[in-house]
Amino acid sequence: MQEPESIGTKSSETQIPEINNQAGTITKLQPPMESQEQWLKYGELVSSFLGSMPEYLGNFFNKYKQPLTSVGLIIGALVAVKVVLAVLGALNDIPLVAPTFELIGIGYSVWFVYRYLLNAASRKELTSEITTLKSQVMGQDK
Repeated sequence: MQEPESIGTKSSETQIPEINNQAGTITKLQPPMESQEQWLKYGELVSSFLGSMPEYLGNFFNKYKQPLTSVGLIIGALVAVKVVLAVLGALNDIPLVAPTFELIGIGYSVWFVYRYLLNAASRKELTSEITTLKSQVMGQDK
């Protein structure tokens, strides 16, 4: 095998090899002319950046703690809803589970109407429980 002749002058620039049109010959590429010092310089830059990364991340988290927490809670709630819907969908595919859930729901609805909605006194009790719950959730004591 013959090495191709290079075209150009003998300077510090990379020399371009002549394209060899002969079948069965391979043209060798010249190695890049970057020095070891440049690689060390790049390594030091990357090392200093990675060394200061925990400080940057800590400052970022301290500055945006509330929004990051809110976004995390929203994403967690969405994931939880998706998981619950997937579990309920899987349970609905089991033959006798869906009608059983319907019967439980109908039974609870009948009990709720009988317990809280038939009498005027029980409706007042229900409204007082609801206002108490609202004041506890909203943080207002009346």
